[in-house]
Amino acid sequence: MNGGLMVCGTASDVGKSHVVTGLCRLLARRGVAVAPFKAQNMALNAYVTPSGHEIGRAQGVQALAAGAVPEVAMNPILLKPTGERTSQVVVCGEPVGHMDSAEYHRRKPALLATVLEALDDLRRRYDVVIAEGAGSPAEINLLDHDIVNLRVAADAGLPAIVVGDIDRGGVFAALYGTVSLLPARYRQLVRGFVVNKFRGDPALLGDGLAELQRRCDVPTLGILPFVHDVALDAEDSLALDGRRPRATGPPVADPLDVVALRLPRIANFTDLDALAVEPGISVRLVDDPGAVGDPDLLVLPGSKATVADLAWLRGRGLDRSVAGCLVRGTTVLGICAGYQMLGHSIDDTVESGRGAVDGLGLLDVTTRFDPVKQTRQRRGIALGERVAGYEIHHGRTTRGPGATAWITLDDASGHADEGAASPDEGAVLGTSLHGLFEEDAFRCAFLAGVATRRGKRFASAGVSFAATRDAQFDRLADLLEAHLDTAAVDLILAEGACR
Repeated sequence: MNGGLMVCGTASDVGKSHVVTGLCRLLARRGVAVAPFKAQNMALNAYVTPSGHEIGRAQGVQALAAGAVPEVAMNPILLKPTGERTSQVVVCGEPVGHMDSAEYHRRKPALLATVLEALDDLRRRYDVVIAEGAGSPAEINLLDHDIVNLRVAADAGLPAIVVGDIDRGGVFAALYGTVSLLPARYRQLVRGFVVNKFRGDPALLGDGLAELQRRCDVPTLGILPFVHDVALDAEDSLALDGRRPRATGPPVADPLDVVALRLPRIANFTDLDALAVEPGISVRLVDDPGAVGDPDLLVLPGSKATVADLAWLRGRGLDRSVAGCLVRGTTVLGICAGYQMLGHSIDDTVESGRGAVDGLGLLDVTTRFDPVKQTRQRRGIALGERVAGYEIHHGRTTRGPGATAWITLDDASGHADEGAASPDEGAVLGTSLHGLFEEDAFRCAFLAGVATRRGKRFASAGVSFAATRDAQFDRLADLLEAHLDTAAVDLILAEGACR
């Protein structure tokens, strides 16, 4: 099979990413070399490729579903919001600066060539490319400068399907309105609709789908049911309240309560997903001191606005909550920005421009921001177990004599120490590495230490995070195979072979 397809949606969070991920896995199971693509992604959850480039988390996960190695061509432009109207702009895996919406809008036409080159590169090397749009393709105020939706499909010769979310209501109007607002040159690209998140009997839709096709001349290719047992790595904080990975089965030891602070610019919070797959582990995101309670583990997660989120944390009184938890035997872990916050000071002339600010003073470390962002995958040993993760940060953190390293990384030049632990048996820990908990043996060793500090017992349930994630990919592929007209999709994909 050879071809391509763009998956658009009537709005954000209607299920485009799930459909793309499911199609990638479905085609890979048939032996098709398939790759995901998203021209422009706006997300604070990022993925670092083996080559050290930064792409959207969703495209990294879609590549894993496809059995492909994540690479920068799969997401050539990544926007990482740093404020209400500003973002760090990452082009071909490298940050090129912070821009407000007006400046970025002016630069978009020049970025179209970068997008099309990346897409063409993938199409030369893969049998099929499944492209994902962003938001809605019918934002008529943005059509002239579109570099992610149907302008890209038109220039690349890709047909498109449109996904609508029936669970939020108004799906017929959303699908009809999307096609009706498109100019003719883009409308002719739409080959089918997919109704997503349907609860109940599809017969209840009556003649609605036939009438929709009569009015739009676009058939509905399938009705995907609402499912509760599929949860992929979230793209950004919009999905914090949505479905997340959850454990199945009873706990094998004492239950543990994990609290993570819900920072305004929380980033790469997918670090928590691997904890949530353990039976007996509850993971709660809180932004109010009254909701912190008495957790066994308190996590300060990553952030795209470290200094601003540290000020927010203090303003909410959550700094006092962290200190109070330590007194009661809670383990406190800081990851990336959270690690930096735990130290004595942060000198930031890069991200916030604030210069030197005081940290929480719970770890003997200091951080200085550097204009060059560190992005790389790392491997090593911690707590006697193998670890693997990735760095993605501007801050360079230095340990003082009152902290010890607790991770040893394998480096090209030998070994390097990473992270910091407080002298009181590691009650406070920090690391620059994301993704550590995806290593099953390390996760269990870490949680066992958390439990011991609280006078509890943790025993591994033998859960494999990698297998759990892989099962999610297959669940999505099974869903599409059962409820989508795959023969019709194959014909649409074949149209995309003609360039």
